Amino acid sequence: MAKGSNVSLSSLSEHADSVMVSLSWSSPSGEGDADVSVLLIGADGKVRGNSDFYFYNNPTAPDGSVQLLGSAPTENGTEDRIRLDLTPLPADVDRAVIAASRHRRAHFGELESIRLTLKDGSGDDVLGFSIDDATVESAFVFGEIYRRNGEWKFRAVGQGYDTGLAGLATDYGIEVDEDDDRDDETVGATDGQSCDVREIDGNRSAETSPGENLGAVQAAAVPKPVAAPLTVPAPREPEPTAPAPARRVRTAKKKVTLPRTAKPSLAENDNWRTARLFPASSLKSDREREVRATSILLSVMAQVPEFGRRLTAAFGAPAGRMETFTEVSLPHGESPKRPDGILRVERAGKLWTALVETKTNGNALKPEQIQDYMDIASRRGYEAVITLSNDVALEGSPLVDVKVDGRRKHKVTLWHLSWAEVTQQAQMLLRHEGVRQESHAWLLQELLHYLQHENSGCHGFQNMGPAWVPVRNGIDEETLSPGDPRTVQVVESWERLVRQVCLRIGGELGAKVVPVQRAKRGTDPQSRRIEVADRFCVDGKLDAEIRIDGVPGILTISADLRMGRLRTSIEVAAPDQGYPLSWVKRLMKQLGEAPADLHVQTLLEGEAAGPRGTLEKLRLEPGDLLAKGPERITGFRLSLSKSVGNARGNSESGFIRSVDAAVDRFHTTVVARLEHGGSRRPRSAPPLEVTA
Repeated sequence: MAKGSNVSLSSLSEHADSVMVSLSWSSPSGEGDADVSVLLIGADGKVRGNSDFYFYNNPTAPDGSVQLLGSAPTENGTEDRIRLDLTPLPADVDRAVIAASRHRRAHFGELESIRLTLKDGSGDDVLGFSIDDATVESAFVFGEIYRRNGEWKFRAVGQGYDTGLAGLATDYGIEVDEDDDRDDETVGATDGQSCDVREIDGNRSAETSPGENLGAVQAAAVPKPVAAPLTVPAPREPEPTAPAPARRVRTAKKKVTLPRTAKPSLAENDNWRTARLFPASSLKSDREREVRATSILLSVMAQVPEFGRRLTAAFGAPAGRMETFTEVSLPHGESPKRPDGILRVERAGKLWTALVETKTNGNALKPEQIQDYMDIASRRGYEAVITLSNDVALEGSPLVDVKVDGRRKHKVTLWHLSWAEVTQQAQMLLRHEGVRQESHAWLLQELLHYLQHENSGCHGFQNMGPAWVPVRNGIDEETLSPGDPRTVQVVESWERLVRQVCLRIGGELGAKVVPVQRAKRGTDPQSRRIEVADRFCVDGKLDAEIRIDGVPGILTISADLRMGRLRTSIEVAAPDQGYPLSWVKRLMKQLGEAPADLHVQTLLEGEAAGPRGTLEKLRLEPGDLLAKGPERITGFRLSLSKSVGNARGNSESGFIRSVDAAVDRFHTTVVARLEHGGSRRPRSAPPLEVTA
């Protein structure tokens, strides 16, 4: 697009309600960087409040409309990604301004290849805009997505500011403090009071220190004067007080993450064990595991605001002061009930409360127990019940069935959280996004160590369920018939396993990793699973596809239970320019350290089968991958196969362990070494429905 031009998003794609905006640049010195930001603007051209300013200290909107996903390295530089969901944006938001700024007002003219790219909901590039005239500007408005006559449009702006983020934000009604040397944690208070300043989602709130208001305490300590018998002094006029200064948005970038390389240990030998805040070696019973895991998790949530907010935002909890409790007794009929935990958030004098029920070590949630907690929460005016277990929730397939009394005015929502999600969120903050205090980073590190300890019982989904063995036997003996309800249970377990794989990879990479379903829009999840189960009865295969941000293709997993083989593969598009032999040689170079048994096949236009072979042979003769006929090469399929485990658990020969190991090996040795190729897709395929 040209600077100043605009276009309707609906004219570019049918999937424009949710878009991914990427801002990219490169630096000749390799040290240049910039930070993205989004401002939600009203009809008057100003933000409605400071909370409409999303940047590195306030990366996510509570309603999910704005998500700053962070930066990732590219072949030529850096790319920062922003997810914009236009559907939940309030009606009084007129436009979303997409901008970037440089630290300490460095110049954008020092960067190269400055570009905005917008992808639609299916992941296809729909527009691009390059900024070629940057000089001394330290901030830029790249573009804006705005409403016009009931539809969303994009305008390529390209307006620069030499006053940095402060100048840009001030134009839209925000007062910014860019003092990077000032301490974020405490500020001085007047009148002898000490204040604890907390920053949650970019908003600062001051609370007086323990002991209540110091002025009130001092006043109470002074003895009351005895009134004079003959004269009554006239009341004194209160002295005028200066109005409170407008609250400013602090943009000092202060984040703590784990160092890439650990410090050398001071232990004399490997037998010395590091002292842990949350020891797990002495745990023996399931009850001990549940009690300790609940207490550890809730305490860390309360002490690390970024972590607590990350876990509760999806449940509708406000951003505010959080307190957590365990083993609280609540009245219920003749015998009181004791949920594993209670979580409370206070915001502007209002309380949000959730009951927490925890299971570890693969133990199932008990429907009657959850029903009791739902009833208690409804009677007491609580907002939610949160279940936490090794299982992974699926849309359209609840882990527990509860009945909601429609006669009650107060509605309670039931949410589920898996231990795999907890681990992933801790990894994202600790290793990729960072927290504001070193002590908070240490707490997250100790929590992560506990969750991953073999004795904690918090290892996520680890059992394919009771239907796995009979269904697998039916596949081997060819006695399984379509319509068997056990096959749907296996398909659900497979889907849970794939979702957990996505959580684990996403936490390790710091990237968005989601499963995708090739299904018609509007298809009911349970109907889709029944259809997949019927195909599974016929061919004995369980298939899944995973989209990983920054990967030039979709990772496919196929478990052929009849043949006892597990196959991981990816299709890479051919470049738009160059010669086929150059493409092949470049691919061989990228796969220089990939396994020799990697299978490579050329994809041709149409349905013609292309040349194929193992990497071991193709390294010697890369030309063997070239098409022998006139068909055009559209891409290459890379795949690895291995035997699949038989057991349903996570033992060495287990199916779940086999899937984890296969995906890890394929991603580490193959996918992570691929570079972005051309923009066209290797094959035409049905639309992808991304399921979070």
